[in-house]
Amino acid sequence: MLKMPFINRIKRPWLLLAVSAVLLTVVIVIAGLRAWALLNSPLALPGSVIFDVPAGSSLGTVSDELAAQGWLETPLLFKLWSRYSGHAGRLQAGEYELEPALTPVQLLEKLVAGDVKQYQLTLVEGWTFTQALETIQSSPGIAVTLGGLSAEEIAERLAFHYANPEGQLFPDTYFYTRGTTDAEILSRAHRRLLAILEEVWAQRLGVLPLDSPYQALILASIVEKETAVAAERPQIAGVFIRRLEQNMRLQSDPTVIYGMGERYNGNIDRAALNEVTPYNTYRINGLPPTPIALSGREAIIASVNPDAGAALYFVARGDGSHQFSATLDEHNAAVRRYQLGENVQ
Repeated sequence: MLKMPFINRIKRPWLLLAVSAVLLTVVIVIAGLRAWALLNSPLALPGSVIFDVPAGSSLGTVSDELAAQGWLETPLLFKLWSRYSGHAGRLQAGEYELEPALTPVQLLEKLVAGDVKQYQLTLVEGWTFTQALETIQSSPGIAVTLGGLSAEEIAERLAFHYANPEGQLFPDTYFYTRGTTDAEILSRAHRRLLAILEEVWAQRLGVLPLDSPYQALILASIVEKETAVAAERPQIAGVFIRRLEQNMRLQSDPTVIYGMGERYNGNIDRAALNEVTPYNTYRINGLPPTPIALSGREAIIASVNPDAGAALYFVARGDGSHQFSATLDEHNAAVRRYQLGENVQ
């Protein structure tokens, strides 16, 4: 005797299969959602950390190292996602800075993009080549390859435009990654300087007593050292341009100081002013043979586009600015007032 309709005996297996399929789908969806949630949950980082991926590292090596550090809770899931997304073989070597909010998905994107940690160093207007080199070579992450070489040897090795590298770097902030060499930074700063110098020289106005962009750079370095007041740079340049035009000596203290080198102790005495050096513009005519410092863009622009006027002299007021004078009598009065403290009307 049949206990159920014949039709039920036919449909029940299909119903069981359908229910099983639904349940399996639900399990897969739940597992997928759980996996996706884990992949998008922050790594277990103690704070901002540095993670190094050596050249040739495999996905497995990276995942295992992250897990060994306790930062990645599901290395297998990370590997599966990397392979599923097609990124498993695209990891880039380098030093990575990982922040606490970073998720495994974001980490993988970071490793594939090569978003490595960036360092920075700044070369300052008015610095000498020696100061710039010391800063570069002592900066974190820089690989020193030019140690023990003289300035001229460095210029030759890096094919600088001029044999003496003084002033041939552009003062700016430079970003780099760990392992960047001192030579690479120097070359970048040199190329930047040449590009700016060429650009500014092409935009010069009027006839100048300067024969080349290099002479403009020499003058710019003197202007850079003479004043820290940006608005005064064209005025300072104007004074020196007029002096060159009238065959007057520049009589710039910074050039004397540069020529003294390590002998300079903070004071310029009469003996220093009378000493004949290639850089003592109290004793030589025209410009010194090389720049005396790193020149910023504004100083370079001022040197080829100086202010018009009659001033041939200037003296420091004591507040960082200068008093400009057209005649020697006016200048001497300004010296007595601002340097000697006399009450000069």
